[in-house]
Amino acid sequence: MKRPAVFLDRDGTLIEEVNFLSRVEDLRLFPFTADAVRLLKDSGYLVIVVTNQSGIGRGIYTEDDMHAIHAQIQVELDNAIDAFYFCPHLPDGGCECRKPGLGMIESALANFDIDLERSWMVGDKKIDVETGIIGNMLTALVLTGYGAEHQATFEIQPTLISTDLHDAVKSILSTKSNGSI
Repeated sequence: MKRPAVFLDRDGTLIEEVNFLSRVEDLRLFPFTADAVRLLKDSGYLVIVVTNQSGIGRGIYTEDDMHAIHAQIQVELDNAIDAFYFCPHLPDGGCECRKPGLGMIESALANFDIDLERSWMVGDKKIDVETGIIGNMLTALVLTGYGAEHQATFEIQPTLISTDLHDAVKSILSTKSNGSI
């Protein structure tokens, strides 16, 4: 049976924005992250992180560094993330995986039985919202990270704009229960 997913951007959405986060000791989850993810899991959503990580392509940090950060996120969230997908390429690399391309979403679709029509893309940047729109998903912009700065740059508005991930999750769960957006 297909399940809805919430695709989460990592930096500025799930965790505090650190320019080119490369060390586990610099990782900071927002205070509301664990509760937000738990609410999604308890409501039957797959929770999948999709993240552009051009710091790898720039030689700032390695894939191993990034995997160590993801492992620590899993520790702090009691292994609540169903999967992490990442793009290591530079912004001008022309790859299919870098958001707003759908390569990471397509990889998730190959690995999970996802109902995209009931799925969400949540992030703090215009490219996150664009990814969701291109993928025919509902979209949420959070105002943490770069969200407040990017809010004014939209030609097409996200489905919802929320203060942070926890507020976005409450709105997502509200729409799931009452069927309206």
